[in-house]
Amino acid sequence: MRDFKELLKSSFSLSALNDKQVEQLAGIAQQMTLKAGATLFEAGDPANGCYAILDGSLKVSVISIDGSEQLLAVLGPNSLVGELALLDGRDRSATVTALKASRLAFISKSQFYKFADANPEVYRHMLSIVTSRLRNANDALAARSFLPLPGRVAQTLLQLAETFGMEVDNRKLLIHYKISQTEIANMAGGARENVSRILNSWKREGVITRLSGYYCLEKPEVLRAAAEL
Repeated sequence: MRDFKELLKSSFSLSALNDKQVEQLAGIAQQMTLKAGATLFEAGDPANGCYAILDGSLKVSVISIDGSEQLLAVLGPNSLVGELALLDGRDRSATVTALKASRLAFISKSQFYKFADANPEVYRHMLSIVTSRLRNANDALAARSFLPLPGRVAQTLLQLAETFGMEVDNRKLLIHYKISQTEIANMAGGARENVSRILNSWKREGVITRLSGYYCLEKPEVLRAAAEL
C-alpha cells in the first residue's frame, strides 16, 4: 500500500506543496477506516472537519421523511467529502455511507485553518473544489428539470466515469466500479424498469457494454450528446 503521505498529497491534489508542507499535512490528518455499510456521518450531524478518501468508495445521499433514499453521488479515491464544514458552521447536509471498506484521512476544521493560514495556496485549492461541486450540483438540477430520462442516465454514467473511469482501447471508458441498475436509476431520478430499458437499448446499439458487473462506455461521445441540455 502506498505511503500515507503520498496518498494524502494525491487525494488533495496539492502538487504545489513542498515536502515540508506535505509532512505538516500528514501530521495533522488522522487516519481512519470505515467498514462497508458503515455510516461516516448523517444529515444534521455537527460538521467538524472534512475527509479525504484514500481507498474505497462512499455514497452521498439524502433520506426523505418517509425513509426513501435519493443517491446524490458516489465518490472514490482522490475525492474530498464534507468540505463545506471548512467553509461554514452549519450541520451536515447529507448522509455519507461506505459502499466498500474505505480508508480515510480526517482533518478537523481547527487544524485545517491553522495549516491553511500558514499555506494560503490551500484556500485556492479548496475554492476550486467547492466551485466544481457547485457546478456539478447545478448541472444535476438542470438535468432533472430539462433533460429526458435517457439524458439523465447518460449524465449519470459520465459522472461515474469521471470518478472511476479508466481509458481503454480507442478512448473507451471503463467504469471501474460495480454499480447496479437500481443505483443508476436512483442517481438519474427514474424508475429502475425504465432505466433498464434505456441501458439495454444502448447495449444493443453498442454504446455501452457490461462485463462482470462493470460498465464500459464504448461510445462516450454518444452519451455526451444525449446529456447535453
